[in-house]
Amino acid sequence: MARPEMKSLRQKQLIEATLESVAMHGLHHTTINTISGLAGMSSGIISHYFGGKQGLIEATQRHLLEQLKQALLVRVSGKSLTPKQRLMMIVEANFTELQRSTPATKTWLSFWSQAMHEPGLARLQNINSQRLYRNLRFSFRQLLSDEQATNAAKQAAAMIDGFWLRSALSQEPELAFTQAEKLCKEFIETLVSTPGESACQ
Repeated sequence: MARPEMKSLRQKQLIEATLESVAMHGLHHTTINTISGLAGMSSGIISHYFGGKQGLIEATQRHLLEQLKQALLVRVSGKSLTPKQRLMMIVEANFTELQRSTPATKTWLSFWSQAMHEPGLARLQNINSQRLYRNLRFSFRQLLSDEQATNAAKQAAAMIDGFWLRSALSQEPELAFTQAEKLCKEFIETLVSTPGESACQ
């Protein structure tokens, strides 16, 4: 295997090990040793590829962000979708099997908590929030006035994040995530079907 391919493979394995370690131990108790042990690699390889634990943690969040981005692109690229259909695809992308998996949910929850104290994680979380808002607003603007679209995007983003959080913390997360996706779609349907009566005025 060529060296660039080996590097990419090892980085991917370390990111997957980080997700597993955070799911098992939490972010605060995840260490270079717990990650390298799960990955079956020496602890020094983390510093070599990521500069240390913090660099790997941020790379793991970027990985989740990229997976979220790709989930949407798969659903919309090269397809003739109506604005409402695109809005529904945005919802689906946020509730994929990966994003509702135990390693991903525990890692997201840890990131959100730590983002209040770590500028690097806070920056990545801001990118995530702004991307969701902009994607929603782009489609809402084709159906509503500018002011209504702005408010609708804020409301829908809060609905998606809020239901995702409640589902991740639920005693029955799989059922909760399924219901959450349905409720978010119904909420958006209400916003675009009755804009004059909805809260997006």
